[in-house]
Amino acid sequence: MKKILFIVCCCTGLMLSAQQNKDASKFAATITQKDLKDQLTIVAADDMEGRETATPGQKKAAAYIEEQFKKIGLKPGNGNSYQQLFPVYQDELKSASLKLFNFNFEYNTHFTANLSNSVNGSWSINNIAYVAYGISDKERDDYANIDVKGKWVVLLDITPADMDKGETNIPTAARGALAGKVRTAMQKGAVGVLAVSKTFLSDKRTPTSNIGGMYMKREGATTNNVIPVLSISYQAAASVLSKDIANYTAFKNVPIGIYNTNATIAIDKSTNQLESSNVIGILEGTDKKNEYVVLTAHYDHLGKRGNVIYNGADDDGSGTVSVIEMAEAFAEAKKKGKGPRRTIVCMTVSGEEKGLWGSEYYGDHPLFPLEKTTVNLNTDMVGRIDPSYKGDSLNYVFVIGEDKLSSDLMKITDSINQHTKMELDRRYNDPKDPNRFYYRSDHYNFAKKGVPIIFYFNGVHKDYHRETDTVEKINFDVMEKRVRLIFTTAWVMANRENMLKRDIPLNMPPR
Repeated sequence: MKKILFIVCCCTGLMLSAQQNKDASKFAATITQKDLKDQLTIVAADDMEGRETATPGQKKAAAYIEEQFKKIGLKPGNGNSYQQLFPVYQDELKSASLKLFNFNFEYNTHFTANLSNSVNGSWSINNIAYVAYGISDKERDDYANIDVKGKWVVLLDITPADMDKGETNIPTAARGALAGKVRTAMQKGAVGVLAVSKTFLSDKRTPTSNIGGMYMKREGATTNNVIPVLSISYQAAASVLSKDIANYTAFKNVPIGIYNTNATIAIDKSTNQLESSNVIGILEGTDKKNEYVVLTAHYDHLGKRGNVIYNGADDDGSGTVSVIEMAEAFAEAKKKGKGPRRTIVCMTVSGEEKGLWGSEYYGDHPLFPLEKTTVNLNTDMVGRIDPSYKGDSLNYVFVIGEDKLSSDLMKITDSINQHTKMELDRRYNDPKDPNRFYYRSDHYNFAKKGVPIIFYFNGVHKDYHRETDTVEKINFDVMEKRVRLIFTTAWVMANRENMLKRDIPLNMPPR
């Protein structure tokens, strides 16, 4: 008798599983190329102005997404609101001066203030440290024989290899190296940095704006983590050091050391608080409604550069409309009595292009318990084809992060794919991947809190982060397959008996 009961139970379980697969396929089929295109044509339109964080274009996009969530029938995800607001800051330079004795250097001709690395104040400098390239590592230590504690330093905003290229071939930008040199100077005790830059030699140099870039204040961050930084011309540096320096490459002959000077620096800036938001709607579950499946995509992009609009159709308009269409499919299922057991949280975040700000803010201020969030499925760029892809380019998706926190995830994905039959390419799943894609989208801020994640991605292409990332280049046939796969995965996560195991420690370096 027990044997018969066991067989009946097993058969019932298989029947339920088959029914779930049938239901998932039925409602996944409501996600169509036409609907994805109709949504994306609006989200990536010119009148959204590139959806840059904390701009009118971003707010217009947020309002549209909220309208869609309401229309679909999702409930507000933040109390009575569909938006989770978070602060964004932007500095405005009111005045800056660099003076040697009684001579004033002209702003934008011989110096500029780095607003993101500056604090208000005025400084009188009687001696200053020249530290060449400002490097301190195993290969080279410009600080080995000099104590810069409590001093301003002058350093070159290039590498030694750049200098060896000669005056005409030295690059005019530090390509991100300056931030590391400033950190080193701070660690050595410097109180300010004058970075000698070749940009002042260019006749085509664009004057530095008085409006700085946006930033988000991290919890616990203070102004103690910032020192003033000015970029200066080689002529200004020569005057400050009281050295006869005829050109940029002549700094090769300037010894590292402490130099007498008589300089005064003053910076006066104001900080404006702006606002951005994550847009969140929920479809309440049934018997497991206090557990959550979170679907994310970022709806912000790069905005405008002059009159050029960066529409961001693939990045990440494609993910944004995917979340909307998956929300509609789940809502349709609920209307037909097939609603999910767990609550579906549909969240489009902003600030991703600035540094994953919106998802970071959510991770620090979750609206639903992270310990009860079984999975985050993140969709970022699923509308194009990677031109370097060697397999079936019309039937693939890159999946990243499945094996980082839960031993359940990859098995489930592979099981689902027995029906969808896509090429699940895991080449970027290795944390040693030089592209570091695992760290570059919003799933990361869930993973670092211990929530199992999958990141769905089509790879980069020639229009990535360019004004040419537009709707007419989207491959909607492939996009439809990918979004149906993600929806089916979410369906399984929402309806399985147990939450995903969290049995693998997150053993990865920080972002």
